Amino acid sequence: MRAASQLGRRLAAAVHHSMRGTQAMHIQRSASAVALGAAALLVACGGGKPPAGGESAATSASPPPAPAAETPAGPQTPDAGGKVITVELITDETGNYFKPKKLEAHQGDVIRYTLTQGVHNVDFLPDSNPGKAGLPKASDLLQLPGQTFDVKVTFAPGQYYFQCDPHAALGMRGRLDVEKAEKE
Repeated sequence: MRAASQLGRRLAAAVHHSMRGTQAMHIQRSASAVALGAAALLVACGGGKPPAGGESAATSASPPPAPAAETPAGPQTPDAGGKVITVELITDETGNYFKPKKLEAHQGDVIRYTLTQGVHNVDFLPDSNPGKAGLPKASDLLQLPGQTFDVKVTFAPGQYYFQCDPHAALGMRGRLDVEKAEKE
């Protein structure tokens, strides 16, 4: 953010020296607005770093996705014998990430995605889960610390991949391993 405001001040100073009067004032205001916008963008996106290993956000072409399952709004209740598994959505000095990013759940459990800091969503993209049916719809953006998005595990056993859409290119992805419901 400091670099953006310094850039704005330098641009404004250069313009001010080369022009006088009202025109210089308008350009100075525009330069300040650009610097403020750049700073806001850095803060909103968390200033995360790209993932190690040169991973790409590009995906290969695949068949049309299966329709998303209806995800009821609000808190979900696990089936008898099931549990609620909390996954935190975090932005901090190390980046944007899910904690834990790999988890195991059984059919009937509830995954409770809880925002701790930043602005995030949860999306089980069909492209990342080819051939999988009954994927939940993407959540809305969670913006206030403590906001939650619950996913009841109703899909077939297997591996499922989820991501935060705004931060997927920065490595904010996770994996859910679903196993059959445990018998009591």
